Amino acid sequence: MSNLAKIEGLLFISGDEGITVTDLSNITGFMKPAVLGLLNKLGQQYAENDDCALTLLQSDETYRLATKSSLSDVMKAYFEKPLTTPLTQALLEVLAIIAYRQPITRIEIDALRGVQSSGSIQKLIARGLIETHGRLNVPGRPFRYVTTNAFLDYFGLQTLKDLPPLTKQMSLEDMDSDIFLRALQSRQDKLNQKGK
Repeated sequence: MSNLAKIEGLLFISGDEGITVTDLSNITGFMKPAVLGLLNKLGQQYAENDDCALTLLQSDETYRLATKSSLSDVMKAYFEKPLTTPLTQALLEVLAIIAYRQPITRIEIDALRGVQSSGSIQKLIARGLIETHGRLNVPGRPFRYVTTNAFLDYFGLQTLKDLPPLTKQMSLEDMDSDIFLRALQSRQDKLNQKGK
């Protein structure tokens, strides 16, 4: 695997929060000037290739991948289309974790699920079911996510206090996202039965 591919892969999994040059250097073992050179090369490849949908954005020392602004219409259409389809298992799982643990960062969600969640988070934001709620005051300053009023409406809840109770109290490290998912789904099943 090429060094450029390693940098690109780390940018991809870092999601919307991006990743710092320092973290890229620490993870790959490359010196910072080498990392910056690879980032410049990657950004140039994206800019020069009209068949590539990606661009590289920089904010201070943090870099992240994004889609080119010229694709905004098709990206908007993608995010609007899922509004007519039910939530997938992955979206429900992420949504349940956020509902019970908010405010929570993507890194914490990823740790609970054991998989990367940035795609699910973006889809939930596009549907208006979650939103950002400031940043955590730690290095990298990751976004914190919370549910919205649209989330309450979607599940027929008046307030977050109407969420089904969990069966046991657990610390963040001990939480099993399946418990959240089952609790949220049981609430939806009860609402569906009432509607019949």
